[in-house]
Amino acid sequence: MQRTVDDYPARLEIEYPQSLDRISTLLRPILAIPIVVLVSFIPPMLCMPVALMLVVRRKYPRWWFDFNLEMARLRNRVNAYLNLMTDEYPSTDDEQSVRLDLDYPDAAQLNRWLPLVKWFLAIPHFIVINLMLTLQTFAVLIAWVAILFTGQYPRLLFTFMLNAERWILRVEAYAFLLITDRYPPFRLG
Repeated sequence: MQRTVDDYPARLEIEYPQSLDRISTLLRPILAIPIVVLVSFIPPMLCMPVALMLVVRRKYPRWWFDFNLEMARLRNRVNAYLNLMTDEYPSTDDEQSVRLDLDYPDAAQLNRWLPLVKWFLAIPHFIVINLMLTLQTFAVLIAWVAILFTGQYPRLLFTFMLNAERWILRVEAYAFLLITDRYPPFRLG
């Protein structure tokens, strides 16, 4: 059976905006400060307790999954805002124009010891993602100028940004959220 990216247990959709506010776009670096500060207080090592629970007890508590899901949703709303993909200030609880879904894992089906090395196995992805983040920075700068002049996010850049964010989410789902043992594909989309 051929598996596609569409059936990967982490999915992200961001609605393409018909028009964007030029003033909000111009001031985005300043307007984003409060939400960036809030998100920066989220501890980056929240995957360690899940890894230990999977290794020792072979469980992924639903409440921990729900917490990780909501934190991933918030981070992606903030990323969409910072990447100029939406004018909506990121909500801490409303879905807005960013839809992220993760499949709840069956811990009994996950490899018990793989959580200890998934971060290591994902190193090739981390290298590609770092290169992609550089490209995203240039894409956001180009989009920023385009929005200031036209009020529109160039469709090609928007698609690239969305696909890059999807790739990052798939790697996060594999290496840090630990919801799947399926290695993320090396492709945009």
